Amino acid sequence: MYTVAIVEDEDYYAGQLTDYLKRYEAEKRVPIRIVRYMDGDEIAEGRQESADVILMDIQMPRMDGMSAAEKIRERDDKVVIMFITSRADYAIRGYQVDALDYVVKPVDYFSFSRKMDRAFRRVARQTVHTLTLLLSNGMVCLSTDDICYVESQGHSLVYHCIGGTYQVRGRMADAEEKLLPSNFFRSNKGYLVNLKHVRGIRDGCCLVDGDSLPIARARKNEFMAALAEYMGKMG
Repeated sequence: MYTVAIVEDEDYYAGQLTDYLKRYEAEKRVPIRIVRYMDGDEIAEGRQESADVILMDIQMPRMDGMSAAEKIRERDDKVVIMFITSRADYAIRGYQVDALDYVVKPVDYFSFSRKMDRAFRRVARQTVHTLTLLLSNGMVCLSTDDICYVESQGHSLVYHCIGGTYQVRGRMADAEEKLLPSNFFRSNKGYLVNLKHVRGIRDGCCLVDGDSLPIARARKNEFMAALAEYMGKMG
């Protein structure tokens, strides 16, 4: 479960962000716990709960979001911070506190959803995840980093991993739900790719673990954007 902190003094926008997060949770099937703070000083100076993502309003009466973010960064260099602002020019200062992104008021759900995808992918890169597969003759616990890609074969899924493959009964939608936070992205209907193991792009395919996996035309732009973002953060 992810914890998302909303730092917003205006009830209207806090309510809207809460509704959007609940919608995102239902659509993406990603469990989210929401915590609300009324002002920057509450989370910067009296923060009791750890958060994975902070949605921070910039303009607040007692302590502005930038000042709060600076204080948070003094003790936490991993939490993902995204600013909420009515002026895009404020967002440039966000680089000083390693803010991932910014959301401009009024908030549009489609844009918000994409930005949350980015936020959770960054959180996942900082977390070690494991996945347990129930096999016909037992079970195996894998580090998601060691899964190169997942292939759909009828009613089965084949996990292509470093050191071997594992076949289990399952649906690609369920695998995607579990692996979305761990840098995985659907290249097409039949393949779920670990961006960590992509070694190149050639002739409309991604090269993973020595295999050439097709990228669907409809997914190409999103796939390339996700790959570029991942490579940029790793570099």
